[in-house]
Amino acid sequence: MKHPQREERGLHELYAEDSERADAQLFGRRANPVSRRGFLKQAGLTGITGILGASALPWAGNFPSGLIPAALADSTEPFNLKAYGKQGLTVLNDRPINAETPPHLLDDERTPSRYMFVRNNGIPPTLESINVDEWTLEIGGESCANPQTFRIAELRRQFKTYSYDLQIECGGNGRAAYDPPAKGNQWTTGAVSCARWTGVRLADVLQHCGIKQDAVYTAYYGADAHLSGDPSKQPISRGVPMAKAMEEESLIAWSVNGEAINWLNGYPLRVVTAGWPGSTSGKWVTRIDIRNQVHDGPKMTGSSYRVPRNPVAPGAKVPNEDMVIIGSMPVKSLITRPQTGVEHALNTPLEIRGHAWAGDLPVSTVHVSTDFGATWREARLKAPVNRLAWQNFTFSARFPKSGYYEVWARATDGNGRAQPMVVPGWNPKGYLNNRCHRVGVFVS
Repeated sequence: MKHPQREERGLHELYAEDSERADAQLFGRRANPVSRRGFLKQAGLTGITGILGASALPWAGNFPSGLIPAALADSTEPFNLKAYGKQGLTVLNDRPINAETPPHLLDDERTPSRYMFVRNNGIPPTLESINVDEWTLEIGGESCANPQTFRIAELRRQFKTYSYDLQIECGGNGRAAYDPPAKGNQWTTGAVSCARWTGVRLADVLQHCGIKQDAVYTAYYGADAHLSGDPSKQPISRGVPMAKAMEEESLIAWSVNGEAINWLNGYPLRVVTAGWPGSTSGKWVTRIDIRNQVHDGPKMTGSSYRVPRNPVAPGAKVPNEDMVIIGSMPVKSLITRPQTGVEHALNTPLEIRGHAWAGDLPVSTVHVSTDFGATWREARLKAPVNRLAWQNFTFSARFPKSGYYEVWARATDGNGRAQPMVVPGWNPKGYLNNRCHRVGVFVS
């Protein structure tokens, strides 16, 4: 196996570290997904007042009925993925591997590779099977005028290289909060990241190979294997409309934060189409087709990555023809400091930090509440590093007296749409939950 010397220093050694033990841990048992939808059948205040006393909630009258206090809702322990270049992630599934990042580990302005969430639909190619020098990317499809094949070194040599900070979020991030429950990995808040990706523009490569006038969609194909083991099946093959593919920020990437991409995040080559569901950003990519129709590959039809065209009642069965493909992701924010459950001294300000993003749109404002949404104050919001990067916000909170509080964050996008305070409209697959994030604070 060959590795680029400059970009992959120490990566193979990191993966190999205690790999036999890690394999036994990761593949020898199935992680138990923990449902943390944040609601109780009985009032959530009962537990918190039992701990702190009946007078411990200064804004108790504003607390939504049935909601679990944030300080009690998140109780899982992270699973060790260190041997795979990850640290502190919570594993939701082990076949395929899926793991999310606790909010406090996403505090960096750029997400370190070790903290990037892992979302897989199939089994990644083994690290031993990857030869970077021989890895090829084929460009073809019905609407490709001049199909060609490139090695990674040829992509680097023939096309200009670009780097952008780009946020990627799983379409099912927040699924655990839906009621009735939706099938799938029970993501809470941690299936999101924003890092600096480096590669060539997808548009440049497609244009070089010739885009016919009837082009409608792209389609990617990766080297990951279907869970059944059937080599004729692809676990996932999605794409985006040509307009999204031709954006300046849509990349074929080989590097993140100046290093080789982590194996679990698509090493050695992947697509990045930020602002849309992470499933459109194909990993271990070996082929990209230019299609003359909306792509119909695995996870592109039926209810996969689709939501109802019109609002539906919770638990309703929605015909496939009434579902639409998810495009730009909704506005969202995440509090990364402090960690929920923090103890804080009265009469001193508490510095709040976090990120906000809004799919293809910029974020216009972020507001923070410390009284369960009764009142809101505007946070300081930084401009994005570039389009499709998340935006950092800060806020200084003060509390009037001792007790249990929650800090809630609510972002508004450039079109004036704000996050809902509660879980948004139900959908069968539990996509696009962008309710306000909240953390618990004990003031004494």
